[in-house]
Amino acid sequence: MTAEILDGKFYSEKIKNSLMKSIDTLKTTYNVTPKLVVVIVGEDEASKIYVANKHKTCLNLNIDSDIVQLDANISKEELISEIEKLNNDPNVNGILIQLPLPQNLRKDEIEILSAIDPIKDVDGFSAINIGKLELGVENLVPCTPYGCVKMLEYAGIEIEGKHAVVIGRSNIVGRPMYNLLLARNATVTICHSKTKNLAEFTKQADILVVAIGKPNFVTKDMVKKGAVVIDVGINRVPGTRKINGDVDFESVKEVASHITPVPGGVGLITIAMLIHNTLKAICLQKNIDIPLLQDY
Repeated sequence: MTAEILDGKFYSEKIKNSLMKSIDTLKTTYNVTPKLVVVIVGEDEASKIYVANKHKTCLNLNIDSDIVQLDANISKEELISEIEKLNNDPNVNGILIQLPLPQNLRKDEIEILSAIDPIKDVDGFSAINIGKLELGVENLVPCTPYGCVKMLEYAGIEIEGKHAVVIGRSNIVGRPMYNLLLARNATVTICHSKTKNLAEFTKQADILVVAIGKPNFVTKDMVKKGAVVIDVGINRVPGTRKINGDVDFESVKEVASHITPVPGGVGLITIAMLIHNTLKAICLQKNIDIPLLQDY
């Protein structure tokens, strides 16, 4: 058995093609040009690459995009003041704080992210948007888990009634992934670094989502035959430009029915969903009702 590859480029292009129609409608019918602002604090090289990729995608889709570069030593109060300026700018539709923040600000991360106006919070990380998701309201949803769910739906993979196991409990992936799958009537188990006998849980999964931050952690013997495996991990191989996921792709693809590659999988979907969230934010801000993602 060899798994079918869930190609992130294929699905992200489908999503972006659909969104381009919505962008055109916003411009021609409502005279609105979407604008996303990404705030990056410090000089983290990986963050700079991610921000550059987001900026390039915006420009390719004819969306206005600004990058606000701030000093790593900025105080919490100064950073929140910068966020408030963006909150109050009527031309800014989406605000994103690139993570991780510098070490001196990490203890205040939730407060900083929650300073973003909830209807401009395109990462979906503010306390209000996370709280709404917990209550079953999919307002502005974290891009990576939302993209994973959309990819499953577009690939025709049934979620309802399946046993989904999520490895990882971060606010960025694991917890929102749990809520999104639960809302689609999966039975969901969430595992983490303190879970004992982890393989006993992973081998029960019809859908296995891995976001643990350990390269090649999930191996063939941990996966049930025919399972769908979504690898969210991005781990750089020391001393190289090579990237590995959290799943041992070569061995697991022998038993899985579907699997995402790294690179070329979830990461591409995440950026496409960021554009989706920017457009959805406009709809919330201006009380506009237009279709964003077409069924296909």
